[in-house]
Amino acid sequence: MKKQTIILGVAPTSRGMLSKEVAKEQKDKFMAVIRSILPDVVQIVDVDDICDNGILYQTDKIPAVVDKFRKANIDALFVPHCDFGEEQCAAVVAAALKVPTLVWGPRDERPNTDVSRGRDTQCGMFACTKVMRRYGVQYSYIWNCETDSDDFKNGYDNFIRVVSVIKTVKTLRIAKFGARPVPFMSVMANEGDLATRYGITTVPVSPAAIAARANEIEKENDPRYTAYAEDIKKRFDVTAMPPEKVLRMASVKLAVKDLMEKNNCTVGAMECWGAANTLGIGICGIMGELADEGLPISCETDINGAVTMAILRAITLGEQSEFLADLTIRHPQNDNAELLWHCGPFPYSMKDAACNARLTANAQERFELKKGDITVCRFDECDGKHYLFGGEGRAVDGPETNGTYVWFETDNWKRWEEKLMFGPYIHHVGGIYGNYKKVLREAARYLGMIFDDADEQGVYSL
Repeated sequence: MKKQTIILGVAPTSRGMLSKEVAKEQKDKFMAVIRSILPDVVQIVDVDDICDNGILYQTDKIPAVVDKFRKANIDALFVPHCDFGEEQCAAVVAAALKVPTLVWGPRDERPNTDVSRGRDTQCGMFACTKVMRRYGVQYSYIWNCETDSDDFKNGYDNFIRVVSVIKTVKTLRIAKFGARPVPFMSVMANEGDLATRYGITTVPVSPAAIAARANEIEKENDPRYTAYAEDIKKRFDVTAMPPEKVLRMASVKLAVKDLMEKNNCTVGAMECWGAANTLGIGICGIMGELADEGLPISCETDINGAVTMAILRAITLGEQSEFLADLTIRHPQNDNAELLWHCGPFPYSMKDAACNARLTANAQERFELKKGDITVCRFDECDGKHYLFGGEGRAVDGPETNGTYVWFETDNWKRWEEKLMFGPYIHHVGGIYGNYKKVLREAARYLGMIFDDADEQGVYSL
């Protein structure tokens, strides 16, 4: 998988009249913390070469700081307050750069006395954010907490994931493999609106082009071809598949990957039903395999489902796969659980270790997903408005079924079902392991989407 890279500009700020020694002490503490979080993802650009002690408090340094961050092409800005800070410096820099901005300052140890003045950090952040609002800066905030607290570390981690989502959506290219299945009006999407609002591009690719490329791979006997076929046989029970079908699955998978990379697409939407006849093999298992290589593909040419999968991949910073499932049936015994299922396109990396994976004669996967916390979301639109539904639950035990599946338990499935029924959503939802609703909520705010919180009651059923 391709990991995300985030370039973060960091401009600590301090009040000119307050102690520079104390400010530097605070700066050194939080810089050490953030340098230890996601170091393989975040590239930090500081202002140590421009400002005294690497802290911005002089207005004449603003142009140089802005220029450095622009040349570094930063994806986001962090303005930590060492004390009260200089709102004119912080706000002007943020307004000039127009990137997602994070505001935070460490909790003061004590109040002021007649003998000694403290840092007044929280006070300064109230002033700073007011000026940012006036300048039209869109910012995130970690509440006033200690530098070494989990609140700060988790808030910083979440912000980086939010930035990853924004960066991904605004540069997204979706390979659209064929047209939607005729009966599925529900997967229709406004591609022009996606391009206008977010810069999302859909690139049409014919399933016939996949078949032609697969034929070339087989004719050339591409070394990847036979090696991948052997890998399939090591991980899956393929006794139901004729040997030539295993080979065809390998060539088609490589063909889809080649065409996505050729068109600079990181996610796709597949005409899975009709494409099987053109390709000479079912596409389901291939889609699951590509998800594990960082190229997720939605079923039934679901463009908004593809956007959903891209958002989920970005949240994990490219470190884990996602799945797109049908909302199918309620759990027979557990009123708060639902079957998230599809005919066989889930990533192998999500398989329960106790479950044997197999492929049907037409390359559809058969296995259950592992246990753990799961975040579910769906990007969709209606009447010119874009929504992002999000909530958290967990994988639980349930009856065995076919395809690829997981029984997903919520705190209150009735509320979830009502939300999904009355919202502008369809039967497809995306999922990743972990708890990331906060990230979805904040990313939606930056992107101008309406966040639809699964934990909040919507329109009631009868």
